[in-house]
Amino acid sequence: MNQLEQLKKFTTVVADTGDFQSIQAYAPQDATTNPSLILKAVQKPEYLPLLQKVVKDHPNASTSEVIDFLLVAFGLEILKIIPGRVSTEIDAKLSFDTQANIEKGRDLIMLYEANGISRERVLIKIASTWEGIRAAEQLEKEGIHCNLTLLFSLPQAIACAEAGVQLISPFVGRIHDWYKKTTNMEYTGAEDPGVQSVKRIYNYYRKFGYKTEVMGASFRNTSQILELAGCDLLTISPDLLQKLADTQGPVEQKLGTGSTGAPIEKMSIDEKTFRFMLNEDAMATEKLAEGIRAFCADSAKLKQIISQMR
Repeated sequence: MNQLEQLKKFTTVVADTGDFQSIQAYAPQDATTNPSLILKAVQKPEYLPLLQKVVKDHPNASTSEVIDFLLVAFGLEILKIIPGRVSTEIDAKLSFDTQANIEKGRDLIMLYEANGISRERVLIKIASTWEGIRAAEQLEKEGIHCNLTLLFSLPQAIACAEAGVQLISPFVGRIHDWYKKTTNMEYTGAEDPGVQSVKRIYNYYRKFGYKTEVMGASFRNTSQILELAGCDLLTISPDLLQKLADTQGPVEQKLGTGSTGAPIEKMSIDEKTFRFMLNEDAMATEKLAEGIRAFCADSAKLKQIISQMR
């Protein structure tokens, strides 16, 4: 039995891609997309017809509206392949606007429901800013489930759990990248700071009974993935899914076995505490800002492609 098949015994495996034609081979439960992944997909010839159809079908829509239609079009195709949920991301430009996130989340869900998809099968991805978390709190009350992304720290995770968010996506690889660059050291296995961050969040949630699902994301290698076997979900790119499928060898459950390691103290996160603790964490502050900028840049490129087609 290969490592991918073994991993599925402990963890819900999610495909992290907009390339829905590559999803089928790995039989994931769920799938996640983001502006960067959609941009990458639409630059492939096989997805050009889908993009052209969306642009043609909405001649009077604004470019931003066309992007919403495009994101949902990809989501609909993905939902034909997977049995579970697809994550669709709100424009990162709205990351500091609570009301705009709420309205965009409602709009995206309405588009899915107009195509016969239950809101239970969609997660709205929102950046884990204070404003994004507040938006998710409201959307969850309306039965619109959210995936809080660009999450790099325990305070972000606690604020999400206290807001009743369905799922969070802590970014393992980007945390690893920051520490590797800052310390000029290579981290492997359980010593990886990205792995340690997810374990800390997972154990905190388990100790205090939070229902929010933890989905490790942004992996750089299969070692990081295997160190988190037992996490609620792991979203994995097609190339790393392939490596796991091609590799034999034992996979051991690392999370959810009962032991949470070091003692954990409960924290309550209000806005002042959130902003101060995030500010004190240079890695989380830098990576959150960098991630928002990168998603905004890729959304702008996507808008440019659409504009050139009209």
